[in-house]
Amino acid sequence: MVGDVKVTYGKASGWWVIATTTLGSGIAFLDSSVVNVALPTIAKNLHTGIAGLQWTLDGYLLMLGSLILTGGSLGDLFGRRRMFVMGLGIFTVSSFLCGIAPNIATLIIARALQGIGGALLVPQSLAIIGATFEGKDQTKAVAMWSGLAGVTTLFGPALGGWLVSFSWRWIFFINLPLAAIAIALAMTKVPESSDPESGRRLDIPGSIAAAGGLGGLVYMLIEGPGKGFTSPSILSAGIAGGVFLIAFIVIERRSKVPMIPSRIFRSKQFTGANITTALVYAGLYGVSFLVTLQLQVRLHYSPLESGFATMPITVLLLVLSPYAGRISMRFGPRLPMTIGPIVIGIGNFMMGGIRPGDHYLSGVLPSMIVFGLGLSLMVAPLTAAMLAAIEKRHMGVGSAINNAVARVGGLLAIALLPALVGVRSGEAPTNGQYGHALLIAAAWALAGGVIAFATIRTAAPPEPTPSSPSPATTRTG
Repeated sequence: MVGDVKVTYGKASGWWVIATTTLGSGIAFLDSSVVNVALPTIAKNLHTGIAGLQWTLDGYLLMLGSLILTGGSLGDLFGRRRMFVMGLGIFTVSSFLCGIAPNIATLIIARALQGIGGALLVPQSLAIIGATFEGKDQTKAVAMWSGLAGVTTLFGPALGGWLVSFSWRWIFFINLPLAAIAIALAMTKVPESSDPESGRRLDIPGSIAAAGGLGGLVYMLIEGPGKGFTSPSILSAGIAGGVFLIAFIVIERRSKVPMIPSRIFRSKQFTGANITTALVYAGLYGVSFLVTLQLQVRLHYSPLESGFATMPITVLLLVLSPYAGRISMRFGPRLPMTIGPIVIGIGNFMMGGIRPGDHYLSGVLPSMIVFGLGLSLMVAPLTAAMLAAIEKRHMGVGSAINNAVARVGGLLAIALLPALVGVRSGEAPTNGQYGHALLIAAAWALAGGVIAFATIRTAAPPEPTPSSPSPATTRTG
């Protein structure tokens, strides 16, 4: 029971909540992955180099990562369904603008606007589930949400490859009908929930400082290899980014209502789950970006072929995520969250060996299978462990923090990996640079497994007592 609304997993109402939140968040996740396969085509059509492609991805992730915490707070204060629908609306408009972009600058700006919509949309989907389900029902719902959302993310390359065969612009236009369906379902099938008595207010200065800090750092990493890290514009961006990040820390420590409540990180499990998220998802985003370029630029795959090359990951995630959720329920999340990142790291290492002339069955497919096995083990238990470590009244901001950590990790990885291996702004990575970058991503994933082993509790989360009141305020209509 949540407030005055009873929603049971497996009943019609529960299924509608899962379907709606999965579709809504899946649109944002799909867009994150579907763009990757179109990058070489966008580069040719809009006459840009790797720096323009990095900004196409990072313009979105920058706004999403820096504003997603504010988005989570807005949902807690003013209604999670309301912010979910508003985010979908902004995402839809910006998707249309991306689709009609005449040049790379316009596309990057429209992608940044998409990030704002995503910052409202993404944290609400998981918070709605957290406020609707309890106990084992919540674990099952999260496992299903994680599996379906993950499938949406990883199905993107195959769908994107097919759409690019018509025009790269269709990878953005496809969002319009999907968002319309999600908005209609949310307005009719999802109960509103909020926590207006939490004492939380919007942390506007913190949001500005976070965006400024991340923006300066990313600009330095993306533009530095081409302009030189000692050039005045790069040095200025780096210094400004550092100042903003220091200001963010000061603002958060002095604020009576900080964007990130310090007490939420008193949980060793919550902190460990987020460190693992940062490390693994940094590799995931960086690898997705670089593998797509390697397949299309060096191995001369078509967009459709490179999209289908990753389909084994999608199939494995779809089939195995429910089993990973059951393992987490029975034995606790520690085991799958330790083994999963280690297997992902092995998959990353194997992907680093993909070279021109390799046959798909022997040179590409094995790494995709190993990577998919690791991801399938980790995704659902990671989300469940994170939610189990926080109070229900902080579901919105907690899920927002976890999402922000994942997106910021990806944001920095896309900017950092090419710079670390010496890729210049107008060039694609060489085979050697590509291999070194994937080796770094493998190390990040392995470190994530070690952190999970050290911080995630072995026991499965206990069932809440029936007498425990839910602090969330939930209403229908």
